[in-house]
Amino acid sequence: MLNALLAGSSIRVKERKAAEIYPFLEAYIARKEEQISEIEQVIERYEKKRMMEERSYQSMSALRRMFAGKKPDHHLAVEYIHYVKRPMEQIRALRLEIENARSILNGDPADTITVTGDLERELNS
Repeated sequence: MLNALLAGSSIRVKERKAAEIYPFLEAYIARKEEQISEIEQVIERYEKKRMMEERSYQSMSALRRMFAGKKPDHHLAVEYIHYVKRPMEQIRALRLEIENARSILNGDPADTITVTGDLERELNS
């Protein structure tokens, strides 16, 4: 099925021996899951910091709020895009890579396995 999907696309495909690929795939999946957890921790730290700043600002007296100032909403939006939205897109992409690797790993055992360009680069590095 993977071959049929990749045959019509512009993705570079190469055949590799299954014995070479299976140990690599397990390490590849573990590495990608670790990257996902690191990105999730960054997002969580940002959200925690943001909540603490907001709580701190709300607890100030009205006079102190006038002098302290608050970040403009468009600055907060840019921070959100940088610290949350883009990392979430990275997580989605990493999960797709993991899903593709697992489909190869759980597929029917054969002598050769079709490997996409991303996996091939990782395998050669």
